[in-house]
Amino acid sequence: MCMRQSLISPNRIQSPLNYTGGKFRLLPQIQPLFPANIDVLVDLFCGGGNVGINTPAERIVLNDSDKNVMRIFRLFRQYPTEQILEIIDGIIDRYGLSDSRTNGYAFYQCESARGLGTYNKEGYNRLRSELNNMKRRNDRYFFMLFTLIVFAFNNQIRFNEKREFNLPVGKRDFNNNMRNKVRHFAEAIKNPHIELSSNDFRRIPFDGLSEHSLIYADPPYLITCATYNENNARLEKQLLAYLDRANDRGIKFALSNVLKNGDKENTILAEWLERNPMYIRHDLNYNYSNSSYHKKDRSKHSTEVLITNFE
Repeated sequence: MCMRQSLISPNRIQSPLNYTGGKFRLLPQIQPLFPANIDVLVDLFCGGGNVGINTPAERIVLNDSDKNVMRIFRLFRQYPTEQILEIIDGIIDRYGLSDSRTNGYAFYQCESARGLGTYNKEGYNRLRSELNNMKRRNDRYFFMLFTLIVFAFNNQIRFNEKREFNLPVGKRDFNNNMRNKVRHFAEAIKNPHIELSSNDFRRIPFDGLSEHSLIYADPPYLITCATYNENNARLEKQLLAYLDRANDRGIKFALSNVLKNGDKENTILAEWLERNPMYIRHDLNYNYSNSSYHKKDRSKHSTEVLITNFE
């Protein structure tokens, strides 16, 4: 086991899509553990794409079964970056949302600490309602969806069982920080060596992968899921079996996961590690002090690890 310290590099590209458990802050610990020369990187559960977009490789596959995410990524790839920004600005203007970059907070009678939610709530709810009533999921739909995400609580993505976007309005808007994330990410994802895929991980083949390839897996963690059920456990076992098959073929993998979360233990993962002593566990040092789930009892925080089949 090894422990790495975390320092954010200004050269790293941060995704404009925010995921709980996203790996941007852990990149300085994860990437030094990756092989030096990667021909194909498969980011199996790419989410916001932070790992894949920042990892040098001859070919990068960003895969996620969430087709909404992939459609947004395809917009970023398809449209010129400045046009993307102009379209988002047009949606903001149409729905009367704030533009603190131009006007500042005082213009909206808001303070930075409390945020812009009070001002934006009416326009945000109208945008959300119109999005949820759209019949066609075309480019316009996904530009509107991304704009909602920008103004949503914590810039996250959440749909209910009716496939309706249902997050409440957040505190921030399309400020300089978010605009720069979009600009840098959109430019990076236009790289022709990056491929976009929206398959179930079980359908990602090993064909075309070699001993110089790397499969990186950052799945929804079993013991941190809001609703634990047998299906979660079944998928966890299937993922571990998938990685075992990759190992049997001589393909390298790196698995991000959580062994403990508070009083819960991921026994499936722990038993898999016990059965496979050749796999290497690297403990990661994640600072949760700024997170909403930070606990005063530090002995009960999450034990986050990276598991590799190579040194």
